[in-house]
Amino acid sequence: MAQKVLIIGSGLGSLATALRLSSKGYQVEVVEKDKRPGGRLNFFEKDGFSFDMGPSFFSMSYEFEELFKSCGIVNPLILNELNPLYSVYFEGREKPFLIYKDLKKLAREFEGIEDDLVNKVEAYLAQAGLLFHDTEDIVIRRNFRSKLDYLIQLTRVPLKHSPKMVRSMWSELERHFDSNEVRVIFSLVAFFLGSTPFQTPAVYSLLNYTELKHDGYWNVKGGMYKIVEKIMDLLYQRGVKFHFETEIVDAVSNGSSLLGFTDTKGKLWEADIYVSNSDAASFRGQVLRRPRFNTDKLDKLEWTLSPFTIYLGIKGKLENIHHHNYFLGNNFTEYANSIFKTSVNPQKPYYYVNVSSKSNPDCAPEGCENLFILCPVPDLRYKPNWSDTDELANNIIKDLSERVRYDIEANIITKTIMNPVDWQNKFNLYRGSGLGLAHGLNQIGGFRPANKDELFKNLYYVGASTVPGTGLPIVVISSRLVTERIINEHATIH
Repeated sequence: MAQKVLIIGSGLGSLATALRLSSKGYQVEVVEKDKRPGGRLNFFEKDGFSFDMGPSFFSMSYEFEELFKSCGIVNPLILNELNPLYSVYFEGREKPFLIYKDLKKLAREFEGIEDDLVNKVEAYLAQAGLLFHDTEDIVIRRNFRSKLDYLIQLTRVPLKHSPKMVRSMWSELERHFDSNEVRVIFSLVAFFLGSTPFQTPAVYSLLNYTELKHDGYWNVKGGMYKIVEKIMDLLYQRGVKFHFETEIVDAVSNGSSLLGFTDTKGKLWEADIYVSNSDAASFRGQVLRRPRFNTDKLDKLEWTLSPFTIYLGIKGKLENIHHHNYFLGNNFTEYANSIFKTSVNPQKPYYYVNVSSKSNPDCAPEGCENLFILCPVPDLRYKPNWSDTDELANNIIKDLSERVRYDIEANIITKTIMNPVDWQNKFNLYRGSGLGLAHGLNQIGGFRPANKDELFKNLYYVGASTVPGTGLPIVVISSRLVTERIINEHATIH
């Protein structure tokens, strides 16, 4: 008889794990707090516009190919490669920098700013590429039995990469490039990790390799939520059951094994095996009530920045903006060093703008655009009061209007704002942290909360806050790792 697996949460990690396990013959059920699957990979519709709520592009697209192939499925997603990858607007500079994978085109963007850019980028990416390929099977694609096992595996990484363990990403960029503009632009990948280049280890220069050389950036035709919809179709075909508006709040055990979880209504959810797609650290503290993960100890961990998001449907077409755009000031170092712990809104915020209607016209009515604006802000430990939500939103909209030379405020048809409190409440994000645990050296690899529970032999974890880390393709890898553990540690299904 097939073993039953109960998965808590329906983010990408959960859906990918459910697809893998159901393809192996497991009986799978999923409980989800929200009324819709997807977790942060979500969307909503309003006044004729549709918006991707969270992730808007990804790299390492081949991880999705691996997911579907491993389940005997032809990849149902139609991907669009971004070209240019993105644009970067600096305060005081009218023309944006367009970032291309074609290094000759990229060099033309920086003529008179960074000499000999092609050779410099090739040398930088060569080192980053070696680091990526020397570590991907040691750190990224591997389960660890313990922290000691992780440390032993690290000894297999060539010593030539060790300086990047102690240098910051910014320091690494200073070694390769002369202009502040190039350093800033190449350091933006640190914000994808919910951190800054001054706090992110130089090992993450490998992300520049994945964006500029290895795979590039992609989105999905029809919007990012198509990933969820396509996987959900496959899961329903395999008999996977979903229970929405069901929040897990407590656990029942007999010591070494988990007997079930209870929801807010007191219902007991039972299975043979359990997988949590909730945050792997805060779940241990808030649901399992482990002293090691109590609130005081969770607050001392390093968490990623919170999202402050604005979703705008506007009348008119924006000519001076691309699909993916970054709007930066001229005080990058000062801004990055203060944004984590400030308790007040930035006067000149840095933010990202996604205009998905540029490549998916169906996201907006004819003659209109949909804008998704993301401003990284401190988590709720440092800024718990968001009574100034409208002030920050208006500040960003005013700044964007000036930058793209279009009166956005006067042409708004619909507007939705989500501050860190909203994100915390909707998706159970600890302190509103957008991507969960940060990626400092003491919180990566085997130092992240494990994907196998310390006490319960039938409880596992998947998602951004366990191994190997955050990001859509990395979460897909997480689903493969946890599936391997479950299959290896439990009886074969007949």
